[in-house]
Amino acid sequence: MRLLIVKTSSMGDVVHALPALTDALRAVPGLAVDWLVEQPFAAIPALHPGVQRVLPIAWRKWRKKLLQRDTWAAMGALRAQLRAQPYDLVLDLQGLLKSALWARQAIGPLAGYDRASAREPLASWLYARRAAVGRDLHAVDRCRRLAAAHLGYPLPATPPDFGLLPPGPSWPTPERYAVLIPNASRPEKLWPEARWVAVGKRLLDRGWTPVVLWGSPAEQTLAERIAAGCSGEVPPFLKVGEMAAVLAGAQCIVGLDTGFTHLGAALGRPTIGIYCDHEPGLAGVTGPGPVASIGGKGQVPKQAEVLALLDAQRGG
Repeated sequence: MRLLIVKTSSMGDVVHALPALTDALRAVPGLAVDWLVEQPFAAIPALHPGVQRVLPIAWRKWRKKLLQRDTWAAMGALRAQLRAQPYDLVLDLQGLLKSALWARQAIGPLAGYDRASAREPLASWLYARRAAVGRDLHAVDRCRRLAAAHLGYPLPATPPDFGLLPPGPSWPTPERYAVLIPNASRPEKLWPEARWVAVGKRLLDRGWTPVVLWGSPAEQTLAERIAAGCSGEVPPFLKVGEMAAVLAGAQCIVGLDTGFTHLGAALGRPTIGIYCDHEPGLAGVTGPGPVASIGGKGQVPKQAEVLALLDAQRGG
């Protein structure tokens, strides 16, 4: 059986869809899986050994240049890839109109959420098969339930298995280190710089070098200031797969509500997610190791609260 999974963005959402893939591979013998995903996140499904082919899409870039010939050529090339061979099922785990429209470009029956379950109800009109999944469930649970419903197997009672196999490190990490992820896509998500320094010092007291991650020049500047305040280290620019290798070797991870924090938890590392403008309930940090989510909309966590969580994880 050939399956195309459509889960394009964002990074955290792609991570949250991985256990559904692991479930499906265990339940359906001989299942062959391709995955359609936004290009910047293509390395994540590629880390799962059950994915045969990753199909990168650059819709975030293309939508800004729809009048250019190169854009239409690139979209045509992706459509040809999607139609190169038929699928027994095309499963849209995103539930958005854009994801459903791209999923329709593949050859095969398209399945997704019903109107009451989809994030954008209009997307459900494009599905040949629909299933009801509660919107009050965690994102990981929603994906697992949708896959089970459409592939016809009982929902596993086992904990989520993300199935990731990280690559070897390309950057020479310290012997024992912990990771700080103080940057986010929106300023509302940020946590005060002085509190990051305090967390870094607590990690240093344990004998773990704080490694502060970044992804843009502005983020690098902040990472260097935090590292300077707690005798930490700042790696060079790392691609997603290289970042996964650093996360996989960390003693623990403290990060904002970002894709890399969710990726670190999925890799089994003890992880604390700090939420400053979003409720963690439906997208809290999830993984096989000790994890915790703290804060929420209008509830910026205090420094002492995060340090207490660090101590509690160590004690556990």
